[in-house]
Amino acid sequence: MKKRFYNIAIVGLGNIGSYLFNFLNKNKINISNKNINNFKIIYVSAKNKNKKRKINIKKNQWVKNFKTIIKDKKVDIIVELIGGSEGAAKSLVFGALKSKKHVVTANKALISKYGDQLSKIAEKNKVNLEFEAAVCGGVPIIRSIKEGLIANKINRIYGIFNGTSNYVLSSMDQNKTSFNTTINKAIKLGYAESNPSSDINGEDVASKVKILSCLSFNSFINKNIHVEGIKDIDEEDISNANKLGYKIKLMGFSEILDNKIFQRVHPTLVDKSSYIAGVNGVLNAVIVDGKPVGKNIIQGEGAGPSATTSALVSDISSIMRGNIKFPFAISNTRRKKYSSGKITDLFFSSYIRLNVKDRYGVLADITKIFSNNKVSIKRVLQSPQKNKKNSSIVIITHRSKDNYIQKTLKTLVKKSYIIKRPKLLRIEND
Repeated sequence: MKKRFYNIAIVGLGNIGSYLFNFLNKNKINISNKNINNFKIIYVSAKNKNKKRKINIKKNQWVKNFKTIIKDKKVDIIVELIGGSEGAAKSLVFGALKSKKHVVTANKALISKYGDQLSKIAEKNKVNLEFEAAVCGGVPIIRSIKEGLIANKINRIYGIFNGTSNYVLSSMDQNKTSFNTTINKAIKLGYAESNPSSDINGEDVASKVKILSCLSFNSFINKNIHVEGIKDIDEEDISNANKLGYKIKLMGFSEILDNKIFQRVHPTLVDKSSYIAGVNGVLNAVIVDGKPVGKNIIQGEGAGPSATTSALVSDISSIMRGNIKFPFAISNTRRKKYSSGKITDLFFSSYIRLNVKDRYGVLADITKIFSNNKVSIKRVLQSPQKNKKNSSIVIITHRSKDNYIQKTLKTLVKKSYIIKRPKLLRIEND
């Protein structure tokens, strides 16, 4: 069989783009041998040419304006590493696919927002849109769903999808540090961006959940998702969780129930003895629940240049093998559109923390409010504060409809003995 050359252009030369450039050059022979065909990086482009980078770019490789790459007939594969769902990244990916070029991207924001439109263009022009690196870095979950688990009907996918938030929560637990101290350390270590808001407010996980939902359920992107972050988790919550036999994790969930899709992201209490409780640091873990496989767990590094490059090279290799594949595993003409379910219709056991004025009759009134809202109390922990005028009450409920829990909290927040807004963490009984 005659070998062919795939000409590659890399647009975006931050930490990941630079790492990928070096990796492809250093491992060129090995990658080519594994994929039958050869490749060459013919162009690179970035916002700032003069930025110091640990890569050796030849003069004829640098392209000032990435838009010229889109129209260049010599280019076969464009790797987009700009980031963001709008602006240059959007222009590049849409333009590349319309120009019948294969695209590899790590851009979860772009795929979760415009994936349906992009897949339609890719399918029409018979080119590949690959985005393994957009979800959980080095964890090969997208290719696993598309290929390894192709025989399975998936009904639920969930897990830890963000290494930054997982590092923060596990470090707060292990080192007994505050949220602010821990996030600042994560930034210094390079585990978090200088502005970590997307990671800690749950947006990053939400983008990944929406992408995984499409692949798992052969559906179009569903943008209705319940999202909560971790910024309100403090040392007292971590301590209480340990006393009660739990660990706190930021988790993403997607499942089909009664022909509706339920997508949610929130801090979750998980049993100390569970598999997911032991996933610490910057690791990610994805759990796929399907038939006939049952539960399938994939764990690995969720972010960083090396993990992301692993996924990017996997996508480049898939294209070099010459197979044209549907971006979301099946044709757009066969993908489904599910209606959205609301988290308030689901049932959970819950952790509710109340800071109250320590006076007679408060606990009795609280239990009455729970009862009136059809929420059954399983366990109560009460800890007087140092000044003895206030008290912290932690309530663990039996499984109750989330809507009833929300009504309970709305009633409680109006009470004069409540010092600050009640805190709710849902419990995963898996």
